[in-house]
Amino acid sequence: MPIAKTNGIEIYYEVSGNPEGPPLVLVMGLSYQLTSWDQGLLTLLEGAGFRVVRFDNRDCGLSSSMDELGMPDLGGAMAGLPGASPYKLEDMAADVVGLMDALGIESTHLMGMSMGGMISQSLSINYPGRVRSLCSCLSTTGNREVGQPSPEAVQAMFTPPPGDREGNIDWMLNTRRVISSPGFPFDEESARKTCEVEYDRNFNPIGTVRQLAAIMCSPDRTEGLRGLTIPALVIHGTDDPLVGRSGGEATAAAIPGADLMMVEGMGHDFPEPLWPKFVEAIVANTEKA
Repeated sequence: MPIAKTNGIEIYYEVSGNPEGPPLVLVMGLSYQLTSWDQGLLTLLEGAGFRVVRFDNRDCGLSSSMDELGMPDLGGAMAGLPGASPYKLEDMAADVVGLMDALGIESTHLMGMSMGGMISQSLSINYPGRVRSLCSCLSTTGNREVGQPSPEAVQAMFTPPPGDREGNIDWMLNTRRVISSPGFPFDEESARKTCEVEYDRNFNPIGTVRQLAAIMCSPDRTEGLRGLTIPALVIHGTDDPLVGRSGGEATAAAIPGADLMMVEGMGHDFPEPLWPKFVEAIVANTEKA
């Protein structure tokens, strides 16, 4: 298994595309594993010449489960108390840097989705020189006044999962359906297959709670984003129910010179018809570096 040991944990990763191409590290969101990156989108990124690196964040997939940390203080986390979470987004950003070190990547283009966008922002702020360009997708700054979820998204996220395999897969699928793009068809069959794969790889709902606590307890990144000097692209949907559009708008406003791609009808996913448009914009952003 391709495992990088860093920060006292193990990070499972996969590398594809052009081995001599510029590196592009993809950082996935809350609870999602590296298998949640659509293969069609990956094929387009690989075709653009990138050396694509995917990995499982800590507490999900085949990377280390931080079970010894137990259940975080979710009430304290919702109040934003720093001590309520056993780790922060900064620690998850350090995991990415450790993975880069293990792969011999001095600096990389970086693309993060949702929580992955938050981790990518943190990495860009805290490790200047390690990031060539930033693409922050479906994400926000950490300012609690922007990017808030809809009541329907909150209900879907906080509904306790059932105990059996099929029930859990249905629960995962329903969450993806609720936060999907209203302006584009929801690919039920593909989403179910992804949920089945991720359940069988490692279904870890307590790990998801720890990741959620890390989001809630991490500081506002707005001031740090204002100091970035790298090319930045922000992609967000006008109808994102999980991270409201103001989160993307605030991210783009904070980063000097950032380009904002606001997509009509898009929710908290990457609809297939938009993949070529996304890759074109990502390539254009990386070429500015």
